[in-house]
Amino acid sequence: MRAAVAKGSSLEVSSNVPDPTPGPGQVLVRTIACGICGSDLHALAHPEDMARMFTAVGAASELRPGDEYVLGHEFVGEILQHGPETAGTLPVGSIACALPFGLGPAGIDLVGYSRALPGGYGELMVLQEAVLFPVPEGLEPRVAALTEPLAVGEHAVALADPQPGWPCHVVGCGPIGLTIILALKARGVGPISASDPAPVRRALAARLGADVVLDPTEGTGFPDFAELGVPTNALLRAASIEMGADPPRAVIFEAVGNPGIIQMITAAAPAGSRIVVAGLCMEPDHFVPAIALVKELELRFAFAYTGAEFATVLARLASAPQAVTPLITSTIDIAGIDAAVQALRAGDQVKVIIEH
Repeated sequence: MRAAVAKGSSLEVSSNVPDPTPGPGQVLVRTIACGICGSDLHALAHPEDMARMFTAVGAASELRPGDEYVLGHEFVGEILQHGPETAGTLPVGSIACALPFGLGPAGIDLVGYSRALPGGYGELMVLQEAVLFPVPEGLEPRVAALTEPLAVGEHAVALADPQPGWPCHVVGCGPIGLTIILALKARGVGPISASDPAPVRRALAARLGADVVLDPTEGTGFPDFAELGVPTNALLRAASIEMGADPPRAVIFEAVGNPGIIQMITAAAPAGSRIVVAGLCMEPDHFVPAIALVKELELRFAFAYTGAEFATVLARLASAPQAVTPLITSTIDIAGIDAAVQALRAGDQVKVIIEH
């Protein structure tokens, strides 16, 4: 098959990649559309760190930095063949997306980050039948491919559990930050503010539902939480709670993934804030715990999503695809992968979809 093959920090398009064969409980799928994820860019920029991370989380097969593999976990495909020990729940010809993991003899592997489970940068994939989701009729495959990143934002918001009247601020308006804004908007919570230095991303944040969009190069990048009714002084907040008050909290999402961002947020966050880290940082980082301690900040880390969240997002997409299509800033053939990666790194694109 034709695929973009990753090896270390390089990507090379080849027409001689071996076709995958479905194992027990798996189906063979022809890839129709696949998004380029920020995690893919991290995998290419930090192959050694990415390999260590997947070993640490329990992936069954070791992915060493020099191995060749096919990225892509934001995908939609057409079922071509059922492997052994499958139920045939979705017939051949069905269009489906799936949770990006598969079960093999050694355990669970991640689609797109495994030599055994090539991802959507290739023309063919093998997927686990048990985690397939049929794409609703009429939903464009390139839009349905947004289900996976939107589920990441949905999970981050679910973990944050913002309550009515709690202001929500998103630091970073890349794909994950924007999906967080969409998930907040869908829940009707807020007000929602966001910050990003890139004009194209700020414009998208406003278009997708942020009430206030800030340029961090022209100020702090944070709203005035006191004006939003959140006590900013830790001692005054503690005293008001002692007197029976229940002051609102701020919810702040870290969607950048660069060293220093958590420290910046803990320094700027008002007392009692809930901070949810959704940005993937592959380098060592540090923050001053004393500041978080005195402010009684909550620090939560969001990874991936549940099957229920994935299904919720897919149904939401089918009912209102126009709400999310602005996320897609470009569609390409696999031959344009190198230029797309460079444009994403430069901030010139937000979400690029590969169409096979």
